Amino acid sequence: MSIAYLGLESFRQLKNARAMIFTLAVPLVMLVAFGGAFGANGQVDIVTKLPWIVVTTVQVAGYGGMMASLSQAFNIVTERSIGWNRQLRITPLTGTAYLLSKVITAMLMALVSIVVIFSVSGILYHSDLPLMNWLTAGLGLWCGVIPFALLGILIGQFAKPEFAQPLFMAVFMGMAVLGGLWVPLQIFPAWVANVAQVVPSYWLNRIGQMGAHQSGDVFAPALVLLGWTVVLGAFIVWRYRRDAARS
Repeated sequence: MSIAYLGLESFRQLKNARAMIFTLAVPLVMLVAFGGAFGANGQVDIVTKLPWIVVTTVQVAGYGGMMASLSQAFNIVTERSIGWNRQLRITPLTGTAYLLSKVITAMLMALVSIVVIFSVSGILYHSDLPLMNWLTAGLGLWCGVIPFALLGILIGQFAKPEFAQPLFMAVFMGMAVLGGLWVPLQIFPAWVANVAQVVPSYWLNRIGQMGAHQSGDVFAPALVLLGWTVVLGAFIVWRYRRDAARS
């Protein structure tokens, strides 16, 4: 039943045209706007030493993957509001399988977003970055969105329907800014960059850049992202058990 539920849940999410447009439209507009303005003429980013269009693509793909994985919050809020999660508890589906299905579905949505953004960038701007570098950058970003999949689940477990959208936007925009996914952190005061190194979005961007370079010490981003994953996972399990005990 767990496998069947995972398949149905994944298919339901992937065929949701409105959700797919929501998670793809804004990143693609950003890619076309910033890529067309600065990336098409071969400029090199002075910080990362990567072609500017590669830096932009990694940032936008991280933005899109983060949005796609966090948007799982809305599905959980809806399910909780109509009592669907309580209904599932009287079936053979275990709580672990239910939560894993949400993580896997969020990761599938993020993967679609990353692949689409990378593909559009390649078609429009023809960066000379080797294919293997693109693949390692995409893999780094995809692994890096795991904490955001968990954060989306946690928001869904706590938020009421009327507060889900504001809470999602506050978390998402804060993470995007501190991660340097909108504008470079160099334009902010030094303390902002120091704070940014605590949040997972900063390391999501960095691990994508390391993948594009195929160089750099991945220990720091892996450690921070793993720490967030463990802490958020513990909160999710605690919250699920508490909800199950109430019902």
